[in-house]
Amino acid sequence: MVIEDSVTIRINEKLTGESSVFSDPFIFKVPKELRSVNEEAYEPKLIAIGPYHHGKDHLLSMEDHKIRYLQNFLQQTSQKNVSRYVQVIRNLEERARKCYVEPLRFTHDEFVEMMLIDGCFIIEFIRKLRERDMEDLLFRSNHMLHSVMLDLLLLENQLPFFILRELLVTSNVSPDQESTFISMILVFYKSFLPGSLCNSSRAYTPENMIQIKNLLGLLHDHWQPSPARLEVYEKIRQAVERGFTHCATELKDAGIKFKSAVERNNLFDINFVNSTITIPKIQITDITECVLRNLIAYEQLTSFTSPKYFTDYMIFMDSLINSKKDVELLCHQGIIDNWKGDDEAIAILFNKLGEHVFYQSNLYADIVNNVKEHCKKRRNLCKKRCNPWMAKLRQDYFQSPWSFISVLAATMLLLLALTQTVYSVISYYK
Repeated sequence: MVIEDSVTIRINEKLTGESSVFSDPFIFKVPKELRSVNEEAYEPKLIAIGPYHHGKDHLLSMEDHKIRYLQNFLQQTSQKNVSRYVQVIRNLEERARKCYVEPLRFTHDEFVEMMLIDGCFIIEFIRKLRERDMEDLLFRSNHMLHSVMLDLLLLENQLPFFILRELLVTSNVSPDQESTFISMILVFYKSFLPGSLCNSSRAYTPENMIQIKNLLGLLHDHWQPSPARLEVYEKIRQAVERGFTHCATELKDAGIKFKSAVERNNLFDINFVNSTITIPKIQITDITECVLRNLIAYEQLTSFTSPKYFTDYMIFMDSLINSKKDVELLCHQGIIDNWKGDDEAIAILFNKLGEHVFYQSNLYADIVNNVKEHCKKRRNLCKKRCNPWMAKLRQDYFQSPWSFISVLAATMLLLLALTQTVYSVISYYK
């Protein structure tokens, strides 16, 4: 009889117990490097959804409100017995646990209860958004309403979308309730993200609904570049330096013009034609940084091979903005709509969004390279035009030391005369 080594036994137990780690979890914790730049952008203000923030003191006041929403949900459905929904979630528990990248210290009952109550809250909250239920406390205050909407977008505050889908299917409210639910989410969150929904007309079927990971993932997958911009990216796809080496004001001095893309409102549709960079307008409000940070964090933690649209956009804008002067220029051209009122704060926002962010190929590599080539040609042309004049100057005035001394003496006499004139004017007025 072979006695198995104790270390082998322990490792085998860990391999068995942690097999779920290899099932591609998609609900992440924000890396500490990203969190350190602006921790508040990733923390829920009013409500905890899912396990990562469950039970935090400042979020407990919403737990009673969740129960009221559960009651409202049950009243709206054909299946009014909560035990039916409990059984549905129990059947999904193991699959749902595997969606979270962090180990979860919840009992089976605690986890099932949390998934059910939080899932019903999200469904009922979206329904109430459509009806604008002014009897509900959340809808009497714009601050509370927007806080909840923002909390539901946070990277760490997510439920697997299949939990919501199964609750909807079990409720059996209407035949097209799932696609209607998705449409409502996209409509209500349209104002939270700059630009337009490129895929807002996409029809969802039971088959492709399976691809939706969570609420944040749903929104991310709809805010994407136009087919024309993606086609350019696919043709050129290449690594590129981190955006421009010169900021917007410096590029303006080099002959580059900036223009707002009035005819397009897709955030990512940036073009460079005839020495003009055309950029769609972006509205910067108090929630913009939080939304962008969570979308960028989502991209950083998903597949390395997928295009990272928000990351690429942020890197592009960050390279254009070094100071408030660059923000002033872009505001003047109608590219940035500054609702915060502080140009310096906008500059800091874009500069900090890129800290600790990984990037590979860039959606705007063609624009960056073409602008650099344009500036290079302009410099060469300027040098070519200046060379004959410099040669003439050297020939006429710097051919010998004496001619150089004569030019230097004449320059000094001119400066002295100018100084004397200024002094005389000042003395006269005194």
